[in-house]
Amino acid sequence: MIARLVNFFGEKRHSRRRWKLFLKLLVLIVIADFLVPRPHVDYFWQAIPGWAAIFGFISCAAIIFISKFIGHSGGIMRDEDYYD
Repeated sequence: MIARLVNFFGEKRHSRRRWKLFLKLLVLIVIADFLVPRPHVDYFWQAIPGWAAIFGFISCAAIIFISKFIGHSGGIMRDEDYYD
């Protein structure tokens, strides 16, 4: 069972099936987000369906890009043969 799961996520031949599964899951989550009642929200944007997903994606992308910028421009990253 675990070997089949590892092969499904690791092999190139399953890439099309993985994308279809991902897109179906994404659509299901977006539909479910419209069905969730939000009777008590603190801010108006919390009542917008999909707000948490959008905010999470933008935050994650910002962390990645800022980290890459700091690593490359700030001199934190070094070449593999830096100490040779």
